[in-house]
Order: sequence, then structure tokens, then C-alpha cells
Amino acid sequence: MEQIAGDRMADRMTDNTADSMGDDMPTVLYVDDEDMARKYFGRAFGNEYRVLTAPGVDAALALLVDHDVDVLVTDYRMPGKVGGELLREVERSWPGLVRILVTAYADKDVLLDTVNGGDVFRVLEKPVRQDALRAVLRQASTEAVRRARDRAARDHGLLAVEETVAFLAHELGAPLASIADFARMLSRRVHEDGDERGIEPGYLLLRARIGNAVAHMSDNARYCQAVLDSFVDSVKRASPAPAARVAGGGARQMVAALLASYPMSADERAAVVVDVQHDFAIRASPNCVALVLSSLIGNALRALRGQPAPCLRIAVGTGARPVIAVEDNGPGVPPEILHRLLLDPVSMHGGAGGGWDLIFCNRVMQSFGGHLRVQSKQTPADGHGTTATMNFPESHKESA
Repeated sequence: MEQIAGDRMADRMTDNTADSMGDDMPTVLYVDDEDMARKYFGRAFGNEYRVLTAPGVDAALALLVDHDVDVLVTDYRMPGKVGGELLREVERSWPGLVRILVTAYADKDVLLDTVNGGDVFRVLEKPVRQDALRAVLRQASTEAVRRARDRAARDHGLLAVEETVAFLAHELGAPLASIADFARMLSRRVHEDGDERGIEPGYLLLRARIGNAVAHMSDNARYCQAVLDSFVDSVKRASPAPAARVAGGGARQMVAALLASYPMSADERAAVVVDVQHDFAIRASPNCVALVLSSLIGNALRALRGQPAPCLRIAVGTGARPVIAVEDNGPGVPPEILHRLLLDPVSMHGGAGGGWDLIFCNRVMQSFGGHLRVQSKQTPADGHGTTATMNFPESHKESA
């Protein structure tokens, strides 16, 4: 009776849908043509992992299409297709999946096939002790987490590059097209047929030089546009699949994620204060928004160097307005520079570097209906410091 109950429990644990398992459990796919082996695996590990089972290669591949699997454990000798074929297909289609091969035939052919299958985490020989398999599964789960984190970082980086390149293509495409059109118009005017008798040689030479300059202008504009288009296409091809894309999160989440990864010293990190009055969703170009925020934090940290009591305050949401404000108590920005920051390539503190940052940041914010505002004070009565505020359109004010 107890054995029957145990088998039924194992059947439920190894059910391919595994709907009753917690979402936070790692998912392990166990492939073996023996029914009892699959039931035993589910009974032994069903409380620690979300277990999926398959009797062969084709069934396993079908499950991989429909489920997110962290670790694959497959037998080698099975009727029809062997485990090596499954490993090779997984290498092609799911390269990040951690793979474990179990075999009772540790001969040269099996080992060669395993190596050719690619990236096998462990090779275990039957019979496998339960404690040994448990230890390997824990190691494989840790490796799966690491690989997932690396994939997420790569995907995020690619999305950031794609959004930035798309913005640059929009910003540069129209001016380049205007330059090319203007060059073509000048070229037509310069090369219009006319009676050159009586025209001074100096004017003819000037017209020839203008014609050459216009031709170079047109060629350079077309070349720049071609390079930009090629770069955009390359980025699109390298970008993650649509399924890997993530929707924009909230402003609070963006600030926390950026601060967690931003390269800061211990003293700089201790100076940071985050004040979230109300959160809001960031839907438009979240990676470009993160780039703007990163630039503002960098500017603030540079302003705080050498300050006796540095403080960098990041405020999320002010009153009913969807904003992210980056405030520092640095020396402030001179008035003659402050009013030019969003218009001219000048540095916030009059030195080299950072000149184009705020112009670019403001154009990014304007591209989806927002804008950037920079305020500063340098008086004994008001104190010192600079506040750069990212103002988002009202459509962002709903709670994230």
C-alpha cells in the first residue's frame, strides 16, 4: 500500500507539466527510457526541484520548447536516438542549458560523442548514488544561475546599445539627409550650363572649387549615412530575440539597479541617499533613460570630489510629477556656464570633459516628450550644489 502510494506520489511529481512545483525552484529535465528510473528520480528530487521527465530525445526536445529548463540530466543509451544527439541539439538551440550525462557505458565512443556534443557539465557513470547526484545537481543549479545572470547582463547590454543606436540614427539621419539634399542642390546650381564668355577666370576657379567641395560634402554625407545604417542593422541582428526582451520597470527599480552596478568607492557609496516619494513606470526607451541617469550620477560624483561632507541625493517622484532628480552639494555651476549647458558643448565646471553629455541627455529626454532641467546655486545664503532633474511626460505618472 505504501509502495503504491509512493509510486502515485512520484507520478504526480514527475508529471511533465509540474504545475504544482514552486516557480522559485530550479527546473530539472530528466531523460531516461526506463519508467522506474524516471519515477525514482522524481521521488528523490521532487521536493528540491521542479522535475520534468521524458522517455526519449524527441519528447525531451518538445518539453524544452514549452518550458524554461535550468538543468538537463540525460541517459546515453536509449532506443532510437541516443543522449549524444540530444546534447548536440541542445548545444545548438539552448546553449546556456547546464547538461549532465549519465551512462553505464564509459567507453571511448561514448566519451568522444559526449565531447562532440559540447559543454557537458558532468559525466556520471551508472549506477549513480543518490547523494552524489544530489551534490552534482546543486552544483549544476548554481552554474545555471550564473549563466542566467550572464545572459541577462548581455541581453541588457545589447538592448541598451540598440536603443542608443536607434536614438542616434533618429538624431543623425535627418541632418545627414538635409546635408545630402543641400549638396545636390548646390551641385546642380554650380554645374548649370551657361555662357562662360566674359566671366573672370578667378570666378571660374572659385566655382570649380565650390563644385569639388560640394561633391565631397555629398559623398561624405552618403558615406556617414551608409555607415550609420550598417551599424544599426548590425545591432539589430545582434540583439536578443523578442522573447528575451523585458518591459520597462519602475523608476525605483532602475535607480536601485544602476546604483548596485555603478563603479563607486566606499566613501562615494556612503554619500548616496535615495528618496522615493512615489514610483512611476518608465515605458519609453528604459535603457536610454538609464544611460541619462548614469551620466548625471557621474557628473554629480565628479562635483563631490574633495568636498568635506559629500552628499548625492537621488529623488524619485516629486509631488505628483514623474521625475528623477540627482542633487549634489558640490561647488555648483558658474552662472555663465549654467545657461549654456543644454545648448553648447561646455563642461559643467568649466574644465575638459562632459561637454556633450547634457546636450545628449536632454535630446534623449525630449525624444519621448520629456526634458532635462539643471539648477545650481553658488551663494553663501543659498549654499552650494547642483540639481539635474529628468522630467518625464505625464503619461509616466501612473504607479509602476
